[in-house]
Amino acid sequence: MSLTLYLHPLASFCHKVLIALYENGTPFTAEIVDLGNPDSARQVTDRWPVGKIPVLEDKARNRVIPETSIIIEYLERHYPGLAKLLPDEAEAALDTRLWDRFFDQYVQVPMQKIVVDRIRPSGTTDAHGVAEARNTLRTAYAMIDGQLAGRDWAVGDSFTLTDCAAAPGLFFAAIVEPFPAEYANLAAYFERLLARPSVNRALGEARPYFDMFPYRDAMPARFLAG
Repeated sequence: MSLTLYLHPLASFCHKVLIALYENGTPFTAEIVDLGNPDSARQVTDRWPVGKIPVLEDKARNRVIPETSIIIEYLERHYPGLAKLLPDEAEAALDTRLWDRFFDQYVQVPMQKIVVDRIRPSGTTDAHGVAEARNTLRTAYAMIDGQLAGRDWAVGDSFTLTDCAAAPGLFFAAIVEPFPAEYANLAAYFERLLARPSVNRALGEARPYFDMFPYRDAMPARFLAG
């Protein structure tokens, strides 16, 4: 098989790429990486020394592709399927990329700050940084709720790259910083994401690893049921 995705099943950024792959039924091999194990981590660092996952290797084209949005665009260009995750029209593509970056930078990144802080050694936690991250999430929730007014999906009328980014970010963010009750558009969108087969599959594959999640005690029961 030409494509190998180096990932961890609990990593939200890996879920983003998995969702894109599942949307199109793209064949690939998944290689689970434990970044805490030097031998396992070398699967990534030998290909992308920054050491961040996911990383896609395309043996047929002799390419290593890092960074989630770039991976998905690469797949769109070289391994297209029925799902068009990046619109052809220039302005629509620009909006898709904008909101993709928004979900990465203002949902996934602050969510990860909150999660990682919970497992930092005693005396090294960052209460101020966590408070800032929670503030960023609350601001993001308000903006997303406004963006979703009258929409089923984040940008345009169809499921796109942006929604691939939104699903895992919102899944974990809602656990560490629940959505305010007044954001009905956001709440309804979240349920649509959860019902999407590609999202459901990615989260289902992550479920056996949920015990490793630092906020496992705050996860709603419906996410824990197989």
